Amino acid sequence: MPEPDAAPPPPKRKSRLPMMLGLALGLLLGAGGFYASYARLILPGGSLPWAHTAVPSGAGPPVAFVAVDPVMISLGAAGLNQHLRMSAQLEVPPAYVAEVTHLIPRVLDVTNTYLRAVEVTRLQDPAALIRIRGHLLRRIQLVTGEGRVNDLLITEFILN
Repeated sequence: MPEPDAAPPPPKRKSRLPMMLGLALGLLLGAGGFYASYARLILPGGSLPWAHTAVPSGAGPPVAFVAVDPVMISLGAAGLNQHLRMSAQLEVPPAYVAEVTHLIPRVLDVTNTYLRAVEVTRLQDPAALIRIRGHLLRRIQLVTGEGRVNDLLITEFILN
């Protein structure tokens, strides 16, 4: 019969061995995967779909830039006196420079209409410029025609 004064035995601790083995195996597999991709053992020959090769200067497709007149828009309620000033350039193929230049008034109309519809709080968001650029580019491409405008480069975007 055990003595009544003796303390009960401490509970058994769970083994940490499975957790340590899992951690070590994960690190080993992660390091192996990194090395295999770094050494190009996976998809050799630079056939990675996201790998970009450097293009020598002048080797890209020829482009021209058409300036869009600066746009200044009053924002919000009349008493707040907030303004947005935006300048941009359109990247176009050289064959379409004259056609796109001829359509600049329509481009300005689409730009003004869209920017007036955007809420001031959205313009103050740090990621707003990316969204605005995408929306404007799509609207400008609809106005000018398919394949006439490749990109919209915003050169000035001031909100005060």
